[in-house]
Amino acid sequence: MQWMMLQQEQPEDFVIATGVQYSVRQFVELAAAQLGIKLRFEGEGINEKGIVVSVTGHDAPGVKPGDVIVAVDPRYFRPAEVETLLGDPSKAHEKLGWKPEITLSEMVSEMVANDLEAAKKHSLLKSHGFDVNLSLE
Repeated sequence: MQWMMLQQEQPEDFVIATGVQYSVRQFVELAAAQLGIKLRFEGEGINEKGIVVSVTGHDAPGVKPGDVIVAVDPRYFRPAEVETLLGDPSKAHEKLGWKPEITLSEMVSEMVANDLEAAKKHSLLKSHGFDVNLSLE
């Protein structure tokens, strides 16, 4: 897609989006479901938290019902944030022939699988006495 943009005779701005809107909560619920985790949300704004209701399967062995696994970081909370954002990819489709190739659910599945694989590697290293530093950002 970036290559297609660079082939234009004149530079132009293109919106690369699906044209479908999802909330952060929906994203979090999809990711949790990939790990067999069901969540409930409590509070709102800066006090909103995602709490584990149940865990099935073996992909989240350290997670148990009642754990708070999602919380708002006050450093990134923007109370005046625009309530809704929706990208219009029609120009990219018309001029470049570009269209989304995967769904949000597929993207989340790939992201979770990648993170799960990295977590397994870190766990293996730690279990063999190696010091593993994890990025928290």
